[in-house]
Amino acid sequence: MLKRMFAAPDPGKLRLRAASRAVLGIGAAVAVTGLAGHSLSAAVTGGLAALLALFTVTDATVRGQLTTTALLPVVGFPVLALAAVLHDHPLARDLAFLAIVGTGVYARRWGPRGHALGVFAFMTFFVTQFLHTAPGRLPELYAAVTLSLLTCSAVRFGAWCYERRVALPAPPAYAEGRGLARTTTRQAVQATLGCAVALVVGQALSGERWYWAVGATWWIFVNTASRGETLVRGFRRVLGTLIGIAVGLVVVVPLKGAPAPTAVLTAVCVFGIFYTAAVSYTWMMLSVTLLAGGLYGLLGVLDPALLALRMLETGVGALGAVLAVLLVLPVTTHATTDAWIARALRCVHQCTAEAAARLSGDPQADPAPHVAHLEALLGRVRLSLAPLVHPLSPLRARRARARHVLALLDDCAREVRGLASVAADPEASHDARLAAACWRVEAAVEALTTPEAAREPDAAAAAEAAEHLPAPLAHLHQLEKALVELAAPLRSPTRAPLIGA
Repeated sequence: MLKRMFAAPDPGKLRLRAASRAVLGIGAAVAVTGLAGHSLSAAVTGGLAALLALFTVTDATVRGQLTTTALLPVVGFPVLALAAVLHDHPLARDLAFLAIVGTGVYARRWGPRGHALGVFAFMTFFVTQFLHTAPGRLPELYAAVTLSLLTCSAVRFGAWCYERRVALPAPPAYAEGRGLARTTTRQAVQATLGCAVALVVGQALSGERWYWAVGATWWIFVNTASRGETLVRGFRRVLGTLIGIAVGLVVVVPLKGAPAPTAVLTAVCVFGIFYTAAVSYTWMMLSVTLLAGGLYGLLGVLDPALLALRMLETGVGALGAVLAVLLVLPVTTHATTDAWIARALRCVHQCTAEAAARLSGDPQADPAPHVAHLEALLGRVRLSLAPLVHPLSPLRARRARARHVLALLDDCAREVRGLASVAADPEASHDARLAAACWRVEAAVEALTTPEAAREPDAAAAAEAAEHLPAPLAHLHQLEKALVELAAPLRSPTRAPLIGA
């Protein structure tokens, strides 16, 4: 797991840059909020708002990101007021919380903006439980959140706006359909019922920290699209929390809330959250758990018993998620997996076409954004296949086939990265054979994604092209070879579903 995290590809150093920028943006937001004279609770609220703005706002363009960031207070402030007013009315508070859960998940149907606003609404309600916010504190919290969002936006869109150079394409939309046939609708129902179970059991464990269980259920549903993905995410959340608590007993508890070392620990945790999120949910949860421990230390309430309670509440939240995805309108994983693989393969072709155009002398062609998008898509493929490739999976034949698919897709990504690197070299020259090689790659992708309309990949032709090739053609050849080999595990008419119905 550790090797995978540090060895994972990072095209354009996007993960490193995002993590570094998050530390700067969130640190600046908290510092400015403190200098403005706001309380520790307000600084924590503002820091969380900055973290969410940097973590969840993923629109494809800078203008879109600016718009979504500007809309965060529009959604968050009314929720903050509602949560504060209902804090002393448990039944109304709980019903309102569950309504926000369902609405927040349903909002994913509107893409990255809906997702970001839904998460911000949920976490705004959550933080009022965390800080026991009273209505009289609302003006200060509004000011702190506004100041924090302005500060982190100045970093993101001003001082460190690298999206202008490498803008990720919009992520694929969720499955189409109406009513309960739409994935987001089914998941909204699942998340609401799962959080209801977590809320009831969590309150039985603790009348003050019950919201941890609801938060665990909510975050297990975030960025998942099927039953298998949710189950694996729940396992990884529990594992990451358990490891984080063990580390926290050694690292966080002895600090006793000392401001300077806790600030350093917080910065390290923020970096860890952003750097590991795309490659290891377990490591991200370890960072989140340590961060929460540090905040409780600053508030003066951290002790081993509190960490143990967090573990119990996390387990309850995971149980709520598991029961919901298994018993309530389950979303199968096979079709989801095939859809993500098809999107990744089409992105391979886009990368290839852009690189070939760049090598042909088109200065506007740029494969870099497509390469970064491909890495994101492969992350979704890995997430979708995670239930099968997990070491505890009893389906050995399917596990082997799924690992073969992942290995070949990784080969495709490696060759695409190499091709993009060659295309970025101003000394690289055009070869007339590039067009034919790109056509063969396109044909191989079409054969895999729309087999009824495409010819079978020509393995013999791919083998003939292998000798004495310049760098661009060598990458294209290896890419074509990997695509041809993918036909066996993906197109066999007798194969069982990789995950199952």
